[in-house]
Amino acid sequence: MSLPTHSAAQTRGGTTINRSEPLELSVRRELDAVIGEYQRAAASYSPSTAILWDRIGAALEGGKLTRPRLAMLGHEAFGGRDTGRAVTLGCAFELLHGSLLMHDDVIDRDFTRRGRPTLSARYRAEALASGRSPADADHAGHAAAIIAGDLLLAASIRLAGKAAASLPAAAAIENAFHQGVHNAGAGELEDLLFSLSASPAKVQEVLRMEELKTAAYSFQAPLQAGALLAGAGAEDAAALGDIGSQLGVAYQLIDDVLGTFGNPAFTGKSIESDLREGKSTILTAMASTTPAFAANLQLFREHRTDVATLRQSLQRTGAESFARQLAEELCHGATQSAHQLRLPAQVSAALEDFASLILHRGA
Repeated sequence: MSLPTHSAAQTRGGTTINRSEPLELSVRRELDAVIGEYQRAAASYSPSTAILWDRIGAALEGGKLTRPRLAMLGHEAFGGRDTGRAVTLGCAFELLHGSLLMHDDVIDRDFTRRGRPTLSARYRAEALASGRSPADADHAGHAAAIIAGDLLLAASIRLAGKAAASLPAAAAIENAFHQGVHNAGAGELEDLLFSLSASPAKVQEVLRMEELKTAAYSFQAPLQAGALLAGAGAEDAAALGDIGSQLGVAYQLIDDVLGTFGNPAFTGKSIESDLREGKSTILTAMASTTPAFAANLQLFREHRTDVATLRQSLQRTGAESFARQLAEELCHGATQSAHQLRLPAQVSAALEDFASLILHRGA
């Protein structure tokens, strides 16, 4: 799916937005400016923090910029014309995404993401090189990631406030952003507690957790906040956000599938890590209703069978087909709801493109 282009120029907070360039370039330009501003400010009081900001900038490179795209789409859905504010809002969601990924790496005790070393991995490597023990080096890496995530979270909230400043809907926009933050935290907590539970989470519990953890801040809130930025009423903005929620849950369902049955060369993720770590996914929730898988899962938890055997047992349950069908139903519901909202044709088409990309990831 191509990113929108724009036809004029605006200036927001010292950052020039050239509306004839693709959205991606405008977003990258503003993100670079924001990171650079924080890096220069830190250099005057903490050279180490300036280095951290430089590494944060490197960690944010790449990515599909899904959240800025959705914020702009929500803005365009209701005739919004303030491209500068929409880009700033999209950047706020992208910084929030970076913050949550930093913290997620700590929660999951990971030092790679999508096959690449994380920011935490760099600090761990430096600690090891200085002679620290592996345990101390791991701690150093995770601590740096927590600090980086905190800095990004603060920056994202500030940027969202800047995007909404002085608008009649400012409070509603900021509330949508804040709700995305709180939902993500709630979903992460549910995910953690499910992994500690003696029994797998149920299907509806997993769906709710994935709605909170991923869909809310990545899909629902950007669309809703973008619509509010354009002047949409609260009811219409919420309806557009609900479409995003359905797409976001579908995205996570396919992510669950790829995390167990995908190609690691494409996903950058082990096909055994979710099972080994006891993650509650839609696959394990559905499969646990079958006696054979439930028995194998218990054996695995008692260290009486290996993860490869558990994965084979999961495959026999048909959980992958169930998850894919459910994702397809959610995407169909989202696109139907978009038509019922009578959105502009290009917005409906873009949402259909998102649905198609979600369903065909890894294909």
